[in-house]
Amino acid sequence: MDELLLRSLTPGVLAVLVRRGADFAAAEDAVQDALLEAVRVWPDDPPRDTKGWLVTVAWRRFLDARRAEAARRRREDLVEEEPAPGPVSGVDDTLWLYFLCAHPSLTSSSAVALTLRAVGGLSTRQIARAYLVPEATMAQRISRAKRTVSEVRLDRPGDVATVLRVLYLVFNEGYSGDVDLAAEAIRLTRQLARVIDHPEVAGLLALMLLHHARRAARTAPDGSLVPLAEQDRGLWDTRAIAEGVGILQAALARDRLGEYQAQAAVAALHADAPRAEETDWPQIVEWYDELVGLTGSPVARLNRAVAVGEAQGPRAGLAALAEVDAALPRHTAVAAYLHERDGDPATAARLYAEAARRAPSVAERDHLTLRAARLNAARGG
Repeated sequence: MDELLLRSLTPGVLAVLVRRGADFAAAEDAVQDALLEAVRVWPDDPPRDTKGWLVTVAWRRFLDARRAEAARRRREDLVEEEPAPGPVSGVDDTLWLYFLCAHPSLTSSSAVALTLRAVGGLSTRQIARAYLVPEATMAQRISRAKRTVSEVRLDRPGDVATVLRVLYLVFNEGYSGDVDLAAEAIRLTRQLARVIDHPEVAGLLALMLLHHARRAARTAPDGSLVPLAEQDRGLWDTRAIAEGVGILQAALARDRLGEYQAQAAVAALHADAPRAEETDWPQIVEWYDELVGLTGSPVARLNRAVAVGEAQGPRAGLAALAEVDAALPRHTAVAAYLHERDGDPATAARLYAEAARRAPSVAERDHLTLRAARLNAARGG
């Protein structure tokens, strides 16, 4: 049984049911039932039209459930005719479903969970494991999200930026449990790119590919973090880099610059450098200037300060950092790095230790603690 095929068909099947008048929650339950039936039946009797088969079975399950609840719900506005199996077009519906799952009425966490469930085809258990929360907690989160969007009707074009933000959140979760969320985000973004021609969709896909290409080099065998400058570039995935750069170049050629294209351009410049010392930092500063102009993002300003420190020297970097809110996560770690570059190990060690106490992950905490310890040891402290 091809699990990826089933998951790729999920959004189109779900969208067909919703378009026919099924409320979102009931339609999603019916699609899940159909997927389970496919797992049972297809190995011995594979259908010629896989999507048509899933639509037919899911619609039957929906109608069965609706009939069972008809007395209580008193809703007789659906045409209870079972469509014959056959080709079903789902391109527009798939795009519509992306917009629905990333609706502004949902919180970010709910939108991400619903997207993984309804568009990604993941089970509640898989999503819960990926986010390291109890399955019951994730089930409640998804149920609330389904109830919310059941009342939503998209009578205007959806917001591409919101969809992309949700996919970016999925990607940034990386890997945990038995689901590789970074790979899943790339798969979903590829799917989105097939149904909507938008340079920022291409920009996000390029950004994901370029970041993901460095994955094997980001951690040492003992699990410790390896900074970008110290990574073994021979471990980088050159095929993913080439694909990401090609997608980015095509997007930039359309002259409709957006934040994901700008971020991808920075990643491409890092990927283009054979050695860390050959990184084109002045051009990276220029791209961060573009990004700050597009978004005003404090995180972009923080990253720009690092790039300025590399391009113009650590004191210029510290001057740029002084314009960034000191309460921003990783601000202290950046300050420590720039002070270390500026030849002030005492201040750097103190700041590394402070940053370690605020680190969002154990791996990052250990990395910063080690940096502080090395500087203190070198000073004889």
